[in-house]
Amino acid sequence: MALVLCTGVDPVLMKTRQLILQQAGHEVVTAMDEDAVKIACQQRLFDVAVIGQAASASKKRAIVALIRKHCASAKVLELYRVSTGRTLEDADAWFEVPADVPQELAHHVATLAAKTRKQ
Repeated sequence: MALVLCTGVDPVLMKTRQLILQQAGHEVVTAMDEDAVKIACQQRLFDVAVIGQAASASKKRAIVALIRKHCASAKVLELYRVSTGRTLEDADAWFEVPADVPQELAHHVATLAAKTRKQ
């Protein structure tokens, strides 16, 4: 399936996302701060980067800037809460959480990964 960079600030949400994505067959690398994102991008070629919903808008923008610079081929999926709305205008896709069916996250990741491979 896809190689996924999963970013965020809440360790419980990160672990949940990691488990959902791994159960769907994706390989997942997690990063909870900008330094970890940069290091991960220097070591791997990611298909999809997931930006967690708990991060502030400024943190999300900083992380996506690093991803665009160091993981240019990765598609960016922003997770967002209905209360905050989308904050990354340049994301490749968005997914509102919490979802009724958590496995929908894995489907969104697979769809973006397929688009990455076609380019």
